[in-house]
Amino acid sequence: MSRLPNDQDDARVNRFSSSASLSNTHSVNMSQLAARLEPYSDKKPISDVRRTFCLFVTFDLLFVGLLWIIELNVDGGIIHSLESEVIHYDFHKSYFDIFLLALFRFLMLVLAYALCRLNHWWVIAITTAVTSAFLIVKVIVSKLLVQGTAFAYLLPIISFILAWIETWFLDFKVLPQEAKDENRVFTVAEHAPLIIPGPLSDGQFYSPPESVVDSDEEDDAERSKYISAAAMWMQFSLKGTVEKFLIAELLNSPNTRIHFGEE
Repeated sequence: MSRLPNDQDDARVNRFSSSASLSNTHSVNMSQLAARLEPYSDKKPISDVRRTFCLFVTFDLLFVGLLWIIELNVDGGIIHSLESEVIHYDFHKSYFDIFLLALFRFLMLVLAYALCRLNHWWVIAITTAVTSAFLIVKVIVSKLLVQGTAFAYLLPIISFILAWIETWFLDFKVLPQEAKDENRVFTVAEHAPLIIPGPLSDGQFYSPPESVVDSDEEDDAERSKYISAAAMWMQFSLKGTVEKFLIAELLNSPNTRIHFGEE
C-alpha cells in the first residue's frame, strides 16, 4: 500500500517538469522573437539613411557659407564687405540673401526630418520651391552678373543644385528605405508564433495513481520476458552468422568438390 504516495509524488514531479518545460519554451520563443526584431527596433534615435540626409543638409549650409566668406574676402576685406552686404543690404548687389536662403533650408529640414522625424515630403517641397523661385528672381533682377565675377554665377547655381539634390535624396532614398525597414519589421512579427504558451498552472495536468497493487511483480515479469527474447534473438543471429561464415569458407576452399548426381 505504500506504492500510492510514491506514484502521487511522481505524478506531481512530472506535472511540475512539464510546466517548467513549457515555461522554458515560452521564454525561448520570446527570446528568439526579440533577437529577430532587435536589428529593426527603435534603439537608434535616427536611421542611417536619414542621418546621411541631415549631414548633407549641413554640408549645404557650410559649403554656401564658405563660398560667401571667400567672396567677402575677394572684394577688399571681410569687414568692409560685411558692412556693404549685411548692414547696407541691397537685393541687386548682395550675396547675403543666398546665405540666408541656405540657413533657411538647414533650419527647416533639420527641424522637420531630424527632430520631428517626419515621413512626408511636404517640408522639403516648400524649401525647394522657395529656393528655386528666389534664385530665379535673383538671377533675373540682380546686377551681379554685370560685374562678371565667378561668384555671381557660382553661388546661385550651387544653391539651386544642392536644393534639388536634397529633394531627390529624401524622396528616392530616405523615405523608401525607411518604408522597407518598417515592412520588414512587420514581416518578422507576422512570421513569429502568434500564440506563445505561457506558464501553466498545477491543475492543468493530472496523472492518476496506478490501480494495481502488484505492479512491481508485473514489471519484473515483463522485464524478464524482454531479456529472454533479446538473448534468444542474439543467439540465433550469432548462430546464423557462424553458419554463413563456414559455408563461405567451404565454397572458397580448393579442396571442396561438389558432385551432382544423375536422376
